[in-house]
Amino acid sequence: VQLQACGGGLVQAGGSLRLSCKATGINFGISTMNWYRQTPENKRELVATNSRDGSSVYADSVKGRFTISRDTARRTVYLQMNDLNAEDTAVYFCTTYWSSRNYWGQGTQVTVSS
Repeated sequence: VQLQACGGGLVQAGGSLRLSCKATGINFGISTMNWYRQTPENKRELVATNSRDGSSVYADSVKGRFTISRDTARRTVYLQMNDLNAEDTAVYFCTTYWSSRNYWGQGTQVTVSS
C-alpha cells in the first residue's frame, strides 16, 4: 500500500492550495480516505473524511473552507483548501484503513504566511 501526497507549499493568508494523494495497493473505490494534519505544536487533527458512498465529514475548523473529493479512475483523493490562515500551517497526511491496519502517506507541508 502506498499513499503519495503532494501539493503543499507556501501561500499567503487568504490563498488556496489543492492537495492530492494517489493510492495504490488498495481497493480505492470502497476505501474511506482521510486527510489529517499535524501542526508545529504537534497537535494532530482529522481534517476531512470521504467515504465510499461519497459522503464527507469535516473538522469544525475547516468547514466551509476545505473540500475533500475523490477521482476513482485516478485513484486519487483531493483536499481543496481555500481562505487559508496561519492556523492551517501543518504537515498534511492522507490516510486509509485497509486490510485491518491504518496506512499513512508521507505528508506534505503547508505553510501559510500572515
